[in-house]
Amino acid sequence: MNALRIQGLAFSVGAIVLAIVAVTAARFDPQVELIVVATLVLLLGVPHGALDTVFARQLYGIQTPGGWLRFAVIYVLLGASVVVFFRLAPAGFLIGFLLISMLHFSGDPAAGTPWLARALYGGAIIVLPTVLHAGEITRLFALLVGIDAATLVTPFLGLLAWPWLIGLALAAFQRLPKDWLTALEMGAVAVLAVLAPPLISFTVFFCAMHSARHILRTIAYSGRSSPGLIFGATLLPMLGVLVASAAAWHFLGGMPINGAVMQLVFVGLAAVTVPHMALVERVRLSGWLMGSACQVRVR
Repeated sequence: MNALRIQGLAFSVGAIVLAIVAVTAARFDPQVELIVVATLVLLLGVPHGALDTVFARQLYGIQTPGGWLRFAVIYVLLGASVVVFFRLAPAGFLIGFLLISMLHFSGDPAAGTPWLARALYGGAIIVLPTVLHAGEITRLFALLVGIDAATLVTPFLGLLAWPWLIGLALAAFQRLPKDWLTALEMGAVAVLAVLAPPLISFTVFFCAMHSARHILRTIAYSGRSSPGLIFGATLLPMLGVLVASAAAWHFLGGMPINGAVMQLVFVGLAAVTVPHMALVERVRLSGWLMGSACQVRVR
C-alpha cells in the first residue's frame, strides 16, 4: 500500500471516529475552538500551498533570483486582489471563495474518479454542514462577511444539503466495486461534514486530507523523496505567511477576536488559494485530460 492510500485510509478512519466523538462529547468554548482551528490551519494546512515553489520551478523553469522575484510579485498581487475584493464585495467574495474551494477540493480523489463524483466530494465539506449546523454556519459566515451576506448564502446551501448528501452516497456506492478506498473517503467526508461542528470538520478535512494529500503528490511530482524538500521549499513562503498574518492581526486589532480570527484565517486562505490554483490546476487538469503519468503523481 503506497503513501497516498495509507493517508486516505488514516484520514477516513480518523474522520469517522472524530465525528462520533463530536456527537457525544462536550464542545469547547467557541473562542478557544476558533483559535485552535486557526493555529492548526496555519501550521498544518498552509504548508501545502507553500510548496507552490516546486510547481513554479517544474512548470516555468524558474532558477534565477530575478525569476523568483517576478514570481513572488505576481503571486502577491493575485493574493492582494482577493483581499481587495473581500473589502469591496463581501457577499461576492464569500460565494467566490466557496466555489473555488469546491473546485479545488475536487482534485483530492484518486485517478479514474468520475467528474460528478469529484464535484460532489469537493462540495461536501462546504454544503453538508448545513444539514445539522445551519445556524452555526450563519454565525461563522456573519463573522467573516457580515450578517447580510451570511443570510443570503446559508439558506441556499441548506437547500442543496440533502440532495448533495444523497448524491454523494450514490457516488460512493458506485465507486465501491472499482475503488473501495475512494468510496470510503467520500463516506468519511460526508460523515465528518454532517456530524462534526463546522470549524472542526473543515479543519480536519483541510489539514488531514487535502493538505496532506497535496504534499504527498507534490513530492512525487518533484521526482524527489527527501523530507528536506518540504522544509526547503516551504521555509521562505511560510515566513512570509507569518509576517503577513502578524501584520493583518495588527490592522484587525480593533475588531472582536472571533471576527478578527475568522477574517485572518479564511480571507488569508482565499488570498493564497487563487494563485495556488493558478499553478496547481494547470498540472492537475492536464493530467485528467491527457491521461498522463502526471495525473497519478499530482492528483
